[in-house]
Amino acid sequence: MNLSIKDIAPEKVERLRERAKRNHRSLQGEIKALIDQAIGVEPPRGETITIDELSERGRRLGLSTPDEATRWIRELRDGR
Repeated sequence: MNLSIKDIAPEKVERLRERAKRNHRSLQGEIKALIDQAIGVEPPRGETITIDELSERGRRLGLSTPDEATRWIRELRDGR
C-alpha cells in the first residue's frame, strides 16, 4: 500500500532526512521505522538498531553499569 503525506514543513522534512542519515536509512526507511515504533512493532531480530534504541533497551532491562551493558551486548552478538 502507498501512503502520501502532504503539506509537511520543509524544516521537518530536513530533520527527518538528518535522522535517516544518522540511522543509516533512506527517508522512506526512516518513516517506516517511525511508523513501526509508533504502533509498537518490534524490528525483526538481526535488524540494525540505533545507539539510542540500544540505550533505551538497556534502560528497560535495568542495566546501570558499563560492565552490565558490555555483557548484554556480547551475549546478543554471540547468540546470532
